[in-house]
Amino acid sequence: MNLAEVLKSSYEALKANRVRTLLTALGLVIGNASVILVVTISLTSTQFILNQIKGIGSNVVWAYFEAGSRDSEQSEGDFVKLADVDAVRTQLADRIVAVTATMSSNNSLTIDGKAQDTSVLGVDEYYPKVRNLILLAGRYFDPEEVKQRTKVTMLTEPLAKLLYGSAEAAVGKMLKVKDHQFTVIGVFRERVQSFGLSELADKAMVVPITVLRYYNRVERIDPMYIQAKRSEDVEGLTTEVKAILEARHRKGARYFVDNLGAILDTAKNISMILTFVLILVAAIALVISGIGIMNIMLVTVTERTKEIGTRMAVGASRREILAQFLMEAVLISTGGGLIGILVGVSGPLLAQWLVPEFGVSISITSVVVAFLVSFGVGLIFGLLPANRASQLNPIEALRYE
Repeated sequence: MNLAEVLKSSYEALKANRVRTLLTALGLVIGNASVILVVTISLTSTQFILNQIKGIGSNVVWAYFEAGSRDSEQSEGDFVKLADVDAVRTQLADRIVAVTATMSSNNSLTIDGKAQDTSVLGVDEYYPKVRNLILLAGRYFDPEEVKQRTKVTMLTEPLAKLLYGSAEAAVGKMLKVKDHQFTVIGVFRERVQSFGLSELADKAMVVPITVLRYYNRVERIDPMYIQAKRSEDVEGLTTEVKAILEARHRKGARYFVDNLGAILDTAKNISMILTFVLILVAAIALVISGIGIMNIMLVTVTERTKEIGTRMAVGASRREILAQFLMEAVLISTGGGLIGILVGVSGPLLAQWLVPEFGVSISITSVVVAFLVSFGVGLIFGLLPANRASQLNPIEALRYE
């Protein structure tokens, strides 16, 4: 028998027991679909996390005063100052895109005679670029407005909607803060949701830092952001920024300087561990499926003992018997594997069609590996039943009832 004849004979034998064949292959369907879906979810979630982190700001390092000892007067002197921002900007000029300072203050915002609590944030002209903000209406501050302490402001989208109904309607309106009138020049939002974990509250107004400096008794930059030109410089800049701050302040003052790399690495590690655990579960399902194939094939050999004896009696070799039963096991495993691959791929493709902006990633490698594993399962777990069939004694097999 050549390969085509073995394949045809194996197919006819499986076709005769369709239900049993499908149920045996079901484990491979579930296992392969699980492998592909797990890898797809892992790749997509990792990319989503990466995009979310990049949305906060690309290649960003941030710094703020963490702790100090002694009395409050000395602690106030330890805060990051505008002079520190200028020092970082000057000393690291060749390796950074920009440095921006932020200063916060909680104030009562008076609109039509009614007071509302809001967060007021002082920033400079570099802040929108470093923090990767999205402008919804109007414009950002220009350097001259920051330098001249112009009383202009930008609003977050929730605050603009609360006060004026829409972002467009807010532009050009006047806001009164501590008896000073501010003109709304723009409305913005963060590129990704930070859920209140950034310095920007949901309902916040942003003013030039030179203006807010005179509202606060103590000058405190919290935080300072530094955007590196290249991602490979981020770690080095993190160390250098900390050294600059510590050198400019008294001994004992501690500054927290960090970057997005640590968060990204943590996210990747969590994703990797989760993927490993899920793949392990899928692998167990494949092994169990292989055992199921082996059991069914052993039952098949027993049921077809007389047929095996007849074939041997008319000239079939032990090698041909082994080849046929091994081919049947491989057909069950690869058939179930292919169905599992189709199921595993169709889910991500459907999600990609329904939500194209989510960017679902399908790994071709996982598809190839899933198919090879299916083939290997059939080959390995089908070997024992096939070998048992080929080792039967023809005379005893013919007399088997």
